[in-house]
Amino acid sequence: MSSSQQQPGRHAVVLLSGGLDSMVAAGIARERGFAVNALTVDYNQRHAVELDSARRIAAAMGAARHVILPLDLTRFGGSALTDDIAVPKDGVGPGIPVTYVPARNTIFLSLALGWAEACGARDIFIGVNALDYSGYPDCRPDFIHAFEQLADLATKAGAEGQRFAIHAPLMHMSKADIATEAVRLGLDAGMSWSCYDPAPGGLHCGLCDSCRLRAKGYRDAGIADPTRYAVQG
Repeated sequence: MSSSQQQPGRHAVVLLSGGLDSMVAAGIARERGFAVNALTVDYNQRHAVELDSARRIAAAMGAARHVILPLDLTRFGGSALTDDIAVPKDGVGPGIPVTYVPARNTIFLSLALGWAEACGARDIFIGVNALDYSGYPDCRPDFIHAFEQLADLATKAGAEGQRFAIHAPLMHMSKADIATEAVRLGLDAGMSWSCYDPAPGGLHCGLCDSCRLRAKGYRDAGIADPTRYAVQG
């Protein structure tokens, strides 16, 4: 029997992309006393370098287990991260950008739910936030609440009264708050990766939405940014 099955109440599945937000969410899960079962989805994303960051973060966190699950979403396309569509570099604008991956968080949370039920965990952590973000609909509080209800309806565990909790501890944090939280938790944010369109030499491009939001967060927080950018946006 695995350690996850032996201690069902103290294990959580954490969606760990390798980005700053997911890193902080994992740190919060660990601080709350959960053993971290990290789930990283290799969806053949343009910025697949984030998978290496996820490996480093999971190791540094002392994750009970780290699963990198292959799921090729380029077969569907429909996003600048999974299709032959240019990543926007002209700043964060109104509307939902082309970097939105269709139903990504619904897909990822469903995978996390499947693993959580299988290993006996009833807590799932995801690093979404609805303040400094790109406007993705699957980062909103209503979505997280609805998925939590779905989790109880869709599973044997839920039908038997073992309710699932979807934790989104960063939901109402700004990027500055998140950068500050990483420092408070003692996390090395330099291990994380945010850029959607990596530049040569292992650099963040500095111009995509994700880079701009990350850099702004550090500026607003007054914290030294550990990120290496090809261009300062």
